[in-house]
Amino acid sequence: MRLLLAEDEEELSRALVTMLKHNNYSVDAVYNGEDALDYLLNAEYDGAILDIMMPKLDGISVLRKVRAEGNSVPVLMLTAKAEIDDRVTGLDAGADDYLTKPFAMKELLARIRAMTRRKSETSDNVLSFGNISLDRASFELKGPKETVKLAGKEFQMLEMLMVNPRQVIPGDTFMEKIWGFDSDADNNVVWVYLSNLRKRLSGVGGNVSVKASRGVGYFLAIEDDKG
Repeated sequence: MRLLLAEDEEELSRALVTMLKHNNYSVDAVYNGEDALDYLLNAEYDGAILDIMMPKLDGISVLRKVRAEGNSVPVLMLTAKAEIDDRVTGLDAGADDYLTKPFAMKELLARIRAMTRRKSETSDNVLSFGNISLDRASFELKGPKETVKLAGKEFQMLEMLMVNPRQVIPGDTFMEKIWGFDSDADNNVVWVYLSNLRKRLSGVGGNVSVKASRGVGYFLAIEDDKG
């Protein structure tokens, strides 16, 4: 799951990014409202965390512009202000939730889960393809032989593949959605993680494998699938 974090306090931002990545989220971090707006309008996110008081463009203005473009990404507002009027302004502008600083990390995680769950409540929590299934809540991959828990990027990559079975996903798309715009990781890292996923799928007895379309990208296929 990919999040945008817009927080101008860099020390807090680094702590939040570390915590979110530890909890299997991909995070793009920006430090002002103009960058937040640019990222939200030009990339696809599962959720956004916007600080209200930011340089160049405040969080409320970012939110209003995003909503005016028809973008329904779930948004959690962060602010040091606790007044009711500020909360009402944020919610009226289209925020899904509101959290006042200082806050407990556990509460932030719970609110992120809640707002992203509301968006995807019509989606299946368990993805299935062939004889395997992937539980989006527990991060467990289940096959005929055993069940294993996937961590971090392995889970995110398999989720992308299972949401789009048989659809070719370019390596650059994995890089953008999982490693983020600002990552200095080499594109070869995608191949490494997909190789690990192939071993995982084989280990659980799956009849599903990750195939490569040379020069294009990767997709999931059932072993006896002729398509």
